[in-house]
Amino acid sequence: QVQLVESGGGLVQPGGSLRLSCTASIRIFSINVMAWYRQAPGKQRELVARITDGGDTTHADSVKGRFTISGDNAKNTLYLQMNSLKPEDTAVYYCYLQQAIGNIYWGQGTQVTVSS
Repeated sequence: QVQLVESGGGLVQPGGSLRLSCTASIRIFSINVMAWYRQAPGKQRELVARITDGGDTTHADSVKGRFTISGDNAKNTLYLQMNSLKPEDTAVYYCYLQQAIGNIYWGQGTQVTVSS
């Protein structure tokens, strides 16, 4: 059973930075897409950034220029570097993985709170 474990969340002041990590419990092959989603209280879950097996990345307009998604295949880990954080970035952040055969996995989520 594949488990995705996120870490790196926490409380940060506006303008600060955090780096989220997502590590798979086992080596996963044939990954099609990995991504970060977030869900704020009372809102729908939304895509923050995604990266394909070819290394192509996409970032939501709301985080472009501030957040960067990256992956380390050797460590089986996905990252989200978040800079210039704003209060509206406050949410639970979820890691997402889709295999080429269609299997989808979600992490348990990590809380990010941006507040002074």
